[in-house]
Amino acid sequence: MNAPAILFVVDGGPEIGGGHVLRSLTLAAALRARGASTRFLAPPFVAALLDRFGPDVDRLETDAANPADLAEAAVAAAPGFDGLVYDHFRLGAREHYRIAGGRPSLAIDELADRRLGVDMVLDVGPDRRPRDYQGLVEPEARLLLGPGYALVRPAFAEARRTGPRRGEGSGLILVSLGLTDVGGITGRVVDRLTPRLGEGRLEVVLGRAAESLGAMQRLAGRDPRVALHVETEAMAELCAGADLCVGAGGSSSWERCVTGLPTVLVVLADNQEPGARALAAAGAAEVVDARSETFEGDFDRAILGLLRSPERRARMSRAASALCDGEGAARVATAFLEMVGDSDR
Repeated sequence: MNAPAILFVVDGGPEIGGGHVLRSLTLAAALRARGASTRFLAPPFVAALLDRFGPDVDRLETDAANPADLAEAAVAAAPGFDGLVYDHFRLGAREHYRIAGGRPSLAIDELADRRLGVDMVLDVGPDRRPRDYQGLVEPEARLLLGPGYALVRPAFAEARRTGPRRGEGSGLILVSLGLTDVGGITGRVVDRLTPRLGEGRLEVVLGRAAESLGAMQRLAGRDPRVALHVETEAMAELCAGADLCVGAGGSSSWERCVTGLPTVLVVLADNQEPGARALAAAGAAEVVDARSETFEGDFDRAILGLLRSPERRARMSRAASALCDGEGAARVATAFLEMVGDSDR
């Protein structure tokens, strides 16, 4: 067959965050490395993230922001493509079938809470099992399950190969709670950390529209212990150099696992909770819930417990590193292109 053309239909927004976009960009890069062409159907919020993190990525721009209008735009665009990738939790089987029109399709999911009209499902939850999708997909659909398929950018695998640069006891804490900073969670966390920081340091990562951005800019301007990074592309280097992270759930969890970074994982949304609990059960993270009335006390106990115990951090680093090797995007791209190629014969 000629080089296959793949259309990505991706969601994103202030409440949803940008993780869908970043992991889809990672898969798109792996597909292009294997000879495919890719294009994103980009509603306004997604388009803004593509401008920053994928400026050279082809896209079909649309003003459609709600799921119904985006689905209609995708139906109109799909005939020009050989396969579809959906990273959009507000689309289900009816929309999937209509958009794909019989073309091979892949859904990136982590919920297993609705019917999916696709040929392949990617769900990297560490405790995900085939039975979780029984009745939600066609019996012949292929399931790519577990952290071995996590869509992690190549820079993290490279950082893993070269080894972390963290120095035991240097006291460098990375705070990375999502580009959209839901509910100003970054400011809340930093407020808990700075009185306890001593001679340690904070590296704080935020998006340009983050609620906490102004406060963090002012803090970094007066406190030399605090460094601010706005929509940085150096996350692999930051993960490799930190002793400890306060991070959100979702796709960034796997970046931290690849680099063996001990983490206090802050749950911000319902869809993050199952994966977070599974990481905690595996010994790869300490979990606290930002929505809980006891969040401040829970957070203080979690962060102080890890800061005071190099042994716990070392165990957590080993457990996290064992879960994910950073090669998942290559595995997913190869499997999906094989499916697209088979459909063309």
